[in-house]
Amino acid sequence: MLNKVYESPDDALRGVAQDNMFVCAGGFGLSGLPECLIYALQETGVKGLTVVSNNAGIDGIGLSRLIDSGQIKKMISSYVGNNKSFEQAYLKGDVELEFSPQGTMAERIRAGGAGIPGFYTKTGVGTVIAEGKPHMDFDGETYVLERGIRTDLALVRAEVADTEGNLIFRKTARNFNPMMAMAGKVTIAEVTEIVPAGELDPDHIHTPGIFVQRVVKSTIDKRIEFTTTRERETA
Repeated sequence: MLNKVYESPDDALRGVAQDNMFVCAGGFGLSGLPECLIYALQETGVKGLTVVSNNAGIDGIGLSRLIDSGQIKKMISSYVGNNKSFEQAYLKGDVELEFSPQGTMAERIRAGGAGIPGFYTKTGVGTVIAEGKPHMDFDGETYVLERGIRTDLALVRAEVADTEGNLIFRKTARNFNPMMAMAGKVTIAEVTEIVPAGELDPDHIHTPGIFVQRVVKSTIDKRIEFTTTRERETA
């Protein structure tokens, strides 16, 4: 029986992190963010990273720290709001940016994990997104070719893992995490709980352990990006 559990995020990244890597990092805002692994990656000091992630964290949290430390050279993202650090780095020319429409980016990652090198989509046709990309007509409609994404390393956040790397995600943490787990040549999962192999109901597993090489327990409590409340109704 294979045990994929590592003692700490630092241990999980040992022998994996290298300069100029292509990395995908899960999360939608702060939901499903592999925060411990991102900070451990920062501590390795690797540079020249190209990172695909829906957003670049928020100021002081997540990938924003790697931008502040100058370790990311390029972001592939669909949304970069709520992050003044990224805005300043981009405007100064310290970080390159490739915008990818959210649905297109999700499909590029899924395609990469499924071994599909590219696909045609109508999204972005006639905009700067499609400039320089091959076009083709199907049934009288024009489509643009988008390339699948396959990365050297995938950092994902799940709720529960077993010791063989089978993953269960919690609610909206299933944003980009399951497809990124498939797209990484090496996938490391940061999780809230680790259970022995065989304890998870196979019907409840979202990502099979064959896609996951390393598992580590998270040491950071989940954060809430925006708190929205209403006044309690009085009797």
